[in-house]
This record gives sequence, C-alpha cells and structure tokens, in this order.
Amino acid sequence: MFFATPHVLLGFFCLGLLLCQGCAMLQRTPVPTQPETAKPTIKKSPPMQAKLPQTGKASWYGPQHQGKRTASGEIFDHTLFTAAHASLPFGTKIKVTNLANGKSVEVKINDRGPFIDNRIIDLSLAAAKALGMTQTGTATVRLEPSSDP
Repeated sequence: MFFATPHVLLGFFCLGLLLCQGCAMLQRTPVPTQPETAKPTIKKSPPMQAKLPQTGKASWYGPQHQGKRTASGEIFDHTLFTAAHASLPFGTKIKVTNLANGKSVEVKINDRGPFIDNRIIDLSLAAAKALGMTQTGTATVRLEPSSDP
C-alpha cells in the first residue's frame, strides 16, 4: 500500500490547482478590444518644381547606366537626347545651353538626379557630345523652356 507524505500531497494539490487554472483560462470569453484606428497615411510631397531659366553645373551619365531603367520607367539610351533633373516633370522638354561655347541642345526629362551637390542636370552622352562637354565631364549651363511644345 502507498502512503503519501504531506509534502507529496501538497505537491499533487498544487499541480491540480495549476491544471484547473489553465483550463479556466482557456474557457474565458475574450474581452472585446477597441478596433484599431487607421494609421494616417503620410504623403511625401513632390519635389518643388524648378523655375526656368536655371543656371548651374551639368554633368553626363557614364556608360554604366546604358540599358538601365530610369525613374520614369523608360530604358536609358545614351544615344537619345534625354536628361535627369531633380524636379521637372517627366516628359518636359528643355533647352540646355553650354555657357562656355554657346552650343545648345533640346533634351527630354526622363530621370531624377543628379545626386551630387551643385549640379542641376545630368545629360545623356548624346546631349553631352552636342554641347561639347564630354572631355571636361561638367559644364556651366542654362536651362530654359523649349520652344517646342
């Protein structure tokens, strides 16, 4: 015959209480919670649109960008007269004039940039060649609205 000591009985009693408590916790009806309020949507404001004319430094895209997607979704082609500008709308056509030699070209904005301080536009290789700035890499230019709509 088995006789339990008071310590063993106390242990069984505590174990029984724990098991009953666990079952009681499972049977409780959940307390309704407050519906989560919708978090406010944070809208990023579009960049300030540049006012033309604008004068500053231009640079041109290197060959590593050929065939990559631009911010507008177009595939970059260095043979086209395109450019990157920080805020002008995609598709905007502007006249770019190299102030050192007077050469001008019309480009279409299809990308964002440049991302280097003190530069206002990044040009395709074709546009840079037309402006005579491929050797120097940068040039001081004036950006103006295009005469073409």
